[in-house]
Amino acid sequence: MRENLHRFFRAARGVGVHVSPAESIDAMRAVAQVGISDRAVLRDALLLTLAKSRDEKLALGDCFDLFFSQPEPRQDQPEADNNDTPQDADRTPSSGAPEGLGPLAQMLLSQDRDTIAAAIASASGAASLSDIRYSTQRGIFSSRILDAMGLQRLRDDLEELTATNPAQAERLRAALDALREAVRDTVSQGLALYAREEAENLRNEILRNAPLARIERRQVAEMRALIRQIARRLRERYSKPRKRQRRGHLDVRRTLRRNAAWGGVPFLTAWKRKHRDRPKIVALCDVSGSVAQVSDFFLLLIHSLHEVVDDVRSFAFSSHLIEVSEILESKSPEEAMSEIMSKVGFGSSDYGSSLVDFEKGFMSSLTPQTTVIVLGDARSNNLDPRADILRRIADRSKRLVWLNPEGRLAWGLGDSEMPRYATFCSVVRQCATAQQLERAVSDIVATYQ
Repeated sequence: MRENLHRFFRAARGVGVHVSPAESIDAMRAVAQVGISDRAVLRDALLLTLAKSRDEKLALGDCFDLFFSQPEPRQDQPEADNNDTPQDADRTPSSGAPEGLGPLAQMLLSQDRDTIAAAIASASGAASLSDIRYSTQRGIFSSRILDAMGLQRLRDDLEELTATNPAQAERLRAALDALREAVRDTVSQGLALYAREEAENLRNEILRNAPLARIERRQVAEMRALIRQIARRLRERYSKPRKRQRRGHLDVRRTLRRNAAWGGVPFLTAWKRKHRDRPKIVALCDVSGSVAQVSDFFLLLIHSLHEVVDDVRSFAFSSHLIEVSEILESKSPEEAMSEIMSKVGFGSSDYGSSLVDFEKGFMSSLTPQTTVIVLGDARSNNLDPRADILRRIADRSKRLVWLNPEGRLAWGLGDSEMPRYATFCSVVRQCATAQQLERAVSDIVATYQ
């Protein structure tokens, strides 16, 4: 049962339930107290010790039901043959197995479903079914389980019975077909339990490197979930500075000098402290029609910045610019994005006009400690780009970072003003994928840590 619980913990992690080593020890102690005979009590004990939220409880309950369901081979009961002679019946009874057959053949002919299910479970452990990762491995693991059960000996038995007792051989073939089906069901169950985390990781890795502008409609929800994961990682990484970072590093020389009177015993300590500017970020996000495919993801990341950094002011623009800080701070990401897009989204982009709006209303918010982030494709529909305003923004701020969703080969083509704007930027990065976007935002926030 110990190994079975370890496999269950592995399956639980696959459905999104975090199971730490300490929690697994607590769960095993609880199982030792309640036993395994009553599945309802066992289920409650595991849910109480492992689930930390309602969502985890629901996921863990479904995982338990799937993990502890026993596979049952579908045995097709053959009809009695009216032409059988009494002598044949005496020689090989319909409910028994001839002597000399291997264990698997005898088990299948006995039609004891509980014994067969237990044998499949034992062979699954021997075949390391918990190592299955991809659907293409179903055939491999099915073969391993059947081999562990003694398939080769069963084939020899079938050849012998075909020559000596065709009726019994036919029954054995039918039982073998049912066994194969039961093993396939077991492997499918293992795939659902153990491969879910690997499949999700693979899907997320593909999405992380997929161009945001080319995400298919069916993938939008998955991409939004992925962006939320990125935002959560940023929040966990940077929202709570480590105590050591705040305190600094031990200054050995000053500490020894301070404690010279006590023979160098460090009663008093001295620390090297490196001054860090408080994060101050101003984000300008293009939500015009030309970047409509990626503006949702940009806004999601900006929303996360408000949770990571205390002093963030956010603006959205297409043909004109508005501040959206209060919307992002007071509403959920979906509500905030919907309201922002309804107010200023999907318009014809005019970077020059938007920069004029920023200079008139918000230029005073910039200080030498401010990092300005512009998220957009720099396409201004051949209107005046007002690069002079961007230069003044760069002069007033600590850094000006431009994150462009277009490929670098497109910069400067058509109505793109990226080469002109790049002249005044401290950092210009392509952010065509979620991975690039995460790295860029992470690097920006990390400079203040």
